[in-house]
Amino acid sequence: MTTPTGRRERKKAATRQKIADAALRLFLERGYDAVGIRDVAAEADVAVTTLFSHFASKEALVFEQDQDFEQRLTRAVTDRAPHEPLIPALHGEIQALVRHCTADSAAPIWRMIDASPALREYEESMRLRHAESLATAMAADPDLSRTTTACRAIARFVIDAYAVAREAADPQAAVDDVFRMIEAAWEVTCPSADSADSADTAGP
Repeated sequence: MTTPTGRRERKKAATRQKIADAALRLFLERGYDAVGIRDVAAEADVAVTTLFSHFASKEALVFEQDQDFEQRLTRAVTDRAPHEPLIPALHGEIQALVRHCTADSAAPIWRMIDASPALREYEESMRLRHAESLATAMAADPDLSRTTTACRAIARFVIDAYAVAREAADPQAAVDDVFRMIEAAWEVTCPSADSADSADTAGP
């Protein structure tokens, strides 16, 4: 999770984390469907309105690092050094996510997610949102010189890589395999100099 700098930001982050920890504790103890928003608020010792100021829905409580991961992905694009290749930077972020999701401590959480249609649906919508945010950042970078369609396609591959890896016998190796394909696809979408020259010299 990104470390907040100001006192107010640190306090908000601490409250958010307290709520998320209380929610996860209750969900794992009682079952996701058996726990309500008021139960979580009481466990975290906050008002329901405070809970909703940090989390938009009950499902969001399970994916408390959602926004942080989305920001890390877009910053892998926007914070790159000049001429730094994009795909290795995204590879590193997905590897970090896979390590987090496949840790032994995460296993009960994923069992809970897999058993809940509401959580599975939320996760899918979250992945789509991450892919759109990543694609937007890629398309806005003039150094990448890719079409919007190419950026959206590659972004979907990047986001889905962790879902594929999470179910693999060797998750880290699976990420590497997927990113070899992503790298190849990314290179294919690069406009060639010959095509650019042809476009410049072509008549009306």
